[in-house]
Amino acid sequence: MQTTRTTRSVRGTRTAVTVAAAVAAALLTVGGTAAADTATPQAAPSKTAKAPTGDGARALCKRLPKTEARIDRALRRLNGPATVRGSVARLQRRVDNAAAKGHTAVETYLKDKLTFRTSLVPTLNRRSADLATVRTWCGTQAAGGAKAAK
Repeated sequence: MQTTRTTRSVRGTRTAVTVAAAVAAALLTVGGTAAADTATPQAAPSKTAKAPTGDGARALCKRLPKTEARIDRALRRLNGPATVRGSVARLQRRVDNAAAKGHTAVETYLKDKLTFRTSLVPTLNRRSADLATVRTWCGTQAAGGAKAAK
């Protein structure tokens, strides 16, 4: 029995020494790097990312149909009846149910969620109108290199 305890304590000591050595090496590496950085001034790192040269109009015109579809789908969902998940009407019904049952904490949470969801509708309507003007602009730019959106 005595040899088993001795073996365990030796293994535990070896593990502790190994961990301590790894931590010390890491600290020395970090400290050495920091000391080297302060000792020799280096030039600023070169910029690998290029600044945009255009406004992304070609990509916007290319993505226009998918963007319009996504906004239309979100508006349909938000303006849907109470049977549609994610609709304002369904969330309003949940708020009313929580109020009727006296769950004030749930009601407050759902009201905040409802406020945000109802604020999405005018934002998405505005984006949809903006995309309509972008669609006409993309149609006039077809000869200039940007593809016209269908």
